[in-house]
Amino acid sequence: MSLSPIRKIAISTGGGDAPGLNAVIKAVVTTAELKGWECVGIRDGYNGLLFPERYPKGGVVPLNTATVRAITPLGGTILGSTNKGNPLKYRVTQADGTVVETDMSDQLIASIAAQGIDAVVAVGGDGSLSIAYELYQKGLRIIGVPKTIDNDLERTVVTFGFDTAVAFATECIDRLHSTAQSHGRLLVIEVMGRYAGWIALYAGIAASADVILIPEIPYDLAHIATHLQQGAFPDKGYGIVVVAEGAKPKDGTVSVVENRMGNVERLGGIGEKVALQLEQLTNIESRAVVLGHLLRGGSPTPHDRIISLRFGAAAVRALAKGENGVMIAIDPPEMLCVPLADIHHRMKLVNVNSDTVYTARELGICFGDDI
Repeated sequence: MSLSPIRKIAISTGGGDAPGLNAVIKAVVTTAELKGWECVGIRDGYNGLLFPERYPKGGVVPLNTATVRAITPLGGTILGSTNKGNPLKYRVTQADGTVVETDMSDQLIASIAAQGIDAVVAVGGDGSLSIAYELYQKGLRIIGVPKTIDNDLERTVVTFGFDTAVAFATECIDRLHSTAQSHGRLLVIEVMGRYAGWIALYAGIAASADVILIPEIPYDLAHIATHLQQGAFPDKGYGIVVVAEGAKPKDGTVSVVENRMGNVERLGGIGEKVALQLEQLTNIESRAVVLGHLLRGGSPTPHDRIISLRFGAAAVRALAKGENGVMIAIDPPEMLCVPLADIHHRMKLVNVNSDTVYTARELGICFGDDI
């Protein structure tokens, strides 16, 4: 099916924020202007189109090179974001207080058409890109850009935001070495990542952790306790454990703070549990530190700035070539277009037999298993 010429495109930034979002916006806007296209931004995912009355200055805002000129180093997103705005399953509170999920996708697509928008660049993680795929199935012209600090999207070597999150987590762990050493304590540092252990793995190796716990390798506390008692503490007098929020013990489950509608789990609390349990097993004073949303904020690293700009420019380039229903992916040194269907409801996990994991083991880092 031939596609109509593009005159106007929109950018949507959905899900959790990540360093580099603004750089993507800048690249899309700047590249689109060079092609003579008008560019607008949708507020808070798709909420600006679904609920324009909430935005006194407009739910859709014009974007041009002047408005995006200085935003590359800024954290967050100038368009706002939300992880509670799935147009296919929008949560609506009824008069009696009950909450139901409503499909507002047809209304959204009609609103996009009414605005004269020919195509959408959807910047997001697994949830946002699954939404993008469903909207594509309904006829919307759309290109996805992979955004997540968790680095858990299939078909792309890396996502933007990951490098910045790892860099900050590493800096935090570096700082915690000195306080752990000063007090002779065990410090357990919990990091984000949901069901994938990329941040914990990379930051743990970079910051010389003694133990790294990731979802892909269920752990045994006895192995960890032995490793610390026979290795870290006799050697240096303190211990550092980095744990991904989705890590779980053998024959156990992930630590959940909240179960939301749609069977969406909000993970958290594993750091505190591990610290308490290890203190009981080892009789070593332990403390837990949760880095949490600190990993999402702040200025993107040079690496994330560059790949974000590349992602944004590649998205416009793909639209100009007639691509549709695809995600921009990095396969160094190339930028590729891969079908959104290939990443729909799929997750890229750490390969436990990868060189990175082997390297960590050879450096003496324990993963809580019996290897």
